[in-house]
Amino acid sequence: MEKTPVEFKVEDGIATVFINRPERKNAISIAVSDGLSEAWQRVDQDDSIRVAVLTSADCGIFSAGMDLKEAAEVKQKEGVDILTKLRDPFHTSMRKCRKPIIAAMTGSLMAGGMMLALNSDLRVGLKGTEAGITEVKRGRGSPWAAPGLTMLPQPILMEIVLTGDLFPIERLHDYGFTNYLEDTPDAVRARAYELARRIVSAAPLSVIAAKGTVRATMDLGCEKGMEEGMRLHEVVYASQDAIEGPRAFAEKRAPVWQGR
Repeated sequence: MEKTPVEFKVEDGIATVFINRPERKNAISIAVSDGLSEAWQRVDQDDSIRVAVLTSADCGIFSAGMDLKEAAEVKQKEGVDILTKLRDPFHTSMRKCRKPIIAAMTGSLMAGGMMLALNSDLRVGLKGTEAGITEVKRGRGSPWAAPGLTMLPQPILMEIVLTGDLFPIERLHDYGFTNYLEDTPDAVRARAYELARRIVSAAPLSVIAAKGTVRATMDLGCEKGMEEGMRLHEVVYASQDAIEGPRAFAEKRAPVWQGR
């Protein structure tokens, strides 16, 4: 992969989005934020991509969140908040991406690092690391933490956002925040890619509609989410893949998905 703050590659239907700033604890600079925005747009629009794995350079920190040093420099030189310089400051393009995103969190995560984790669909963590939303300790804000209420109990999320403390990843795993915890960074990535390959083997239209249904239910509630889910699945039931799946099952062979 070319050496850039955000590296991108595609192999066998899996996109790897790699934050490469270990010298700055993989902090989210302007270049990283805009690079991630471009990556999610590409994942969403490229039909050859079925799933994405988000990870970062090994340095003990998955992402330390916003690059506060750069934020201070922007404020001093231009008199504006760094958020005004970002194409997509709260990474809504990541949340809206139709393809599944797996966070391979090979270190501790805080602030914007937690934002990236909350915006992902599946999460694999590293044992012995910590996670938290530290904004109240820096005078910043975390409106992006709202979806965490569908992933963590309300009192726990309140403790996280009100104290700014870091919590052992094992504690959050006990609440269901992560799908798996692994012993080493390599094992974290290996587990993420194993999940990605399982997703790639599934019917692509069904995967997109399934993610969309869950996301819609998170945002709209059960009744409206089901209505949106039925709308999203119309294209699935009308597809050639809806014929191929049962046929392959009856013929005892692997299905050949067309994505249409």
